[in-house]
Amino acid sequence: MPTSSLTPQTTTPFDPFQEPRRADCPWCGSRSLRTRVRAPDPLRHRAGTFVVDECGDCAHAFQNPRLTAEGLAFFHRDFYERHLEQFAARLLSARAVRDRHRDTARRLSALREPESWLDVGTGHARFPEAAKEFFPYTSFDGLDPTARVEQALLEGRVEEAHRGYLATPGLATRLRARYDVVTMFHHLEHAPDPRAELRAALTVLRPGGHLVVEVPDPRCAFAVLLGRWWLPYGQPRHLHLLPLANLRAELEGLGCTVLVTDRKAPHVPYDLSAAVTLALAHAHPALQLAATPVLALASALDHGFAPLLRRTRFSNAYRVVARKEARRPRAVPRG
Repeated sequence: MPTSSLTPQTTTPFDPFQEPRRADCPWCGSRSLRTRVRAPDPLRHRAGTFVVDECGDCAHAFQNPRLTAEGLAFFHRDFYERHLEQFAARLLSARAVRDRHRDTARRLSALREPESWLDVGTGHARFPEAAKEFFPYTSFDGLDPTARVEQALLEGRVEEAHRGYLATPGLATRLRARYDVVTMFHHLEHAPDPRAELRAALTVLRPGGHLVVEVPDPRCAFAVLLGRWWLPYGQPRHLHLLPLANLRAELEGLGCTVLVTDRKAPHVPYDLSAAVTLALAHAHPALQLAATPVLALASALDHGFAPLLRRTRFSNAYRVVARKEARRPRAVPRG
């Protein structure tokens, strides 16, 4: 698969929060782009809209123009994270989130008992906290671009905390071959360079170790049906939305064996209720109150149809489990 730089290709930005708009796909280099959606910051801390383009050749979807380092830092500040958590709490209760983490850990318990595990994009490290029930003898570390991982360390949910991205210069080298499992649950969509994150993940994995990646599925039918109100577009914080075929080919090109691809278990039943919540986020309180039955109905439909939808193109996420092989990866053509 062609590999191209993730550095923009056009003119100087006029907005310190956004890089120049690029004219080619950051995944395959194709110039066959179309605008997929224009969406605002749901919390309205930044005016204007953010654009998601899609490549007509490889179907990679990406924010264009992309946030600058200053923009990324702004949208990872504590106050913004707190507001996002409050927003998310309207859709999924703490118990529902905990149950999802337990179910994921239970499904991964088929893996051979790992000695060490790195959870990338861990946030408050709720997944490692839940996974310890199934992996009581495993040492869990966490990595996140926000200060939440440091708080998780203080509260004992991880044994080591790393701040930043896995591809941060020097970090993967320092952690080389330390881990038996690396998990990336809804992390790659936030990474400025998802390819670099994957390479770094394989650097910190031991041969025979497992990489688990879960991301929103840009081919989800809800993305077309709901447009700008589809929550996984996640603007302005989601920089890349990777189709399953692209991720699988990349992992195989890096010398991994893909063991599992799953669209059923990762589906989160919130598409309709999230769309209603986004649409009402800044409406008059009287309108929000009047729309409460609509929100309740949307939530009921999300959960009622989830067993069916997760088996169709309406599933909104997918998970890949890959094993790092001891052999050297085959050469990947570069464009």
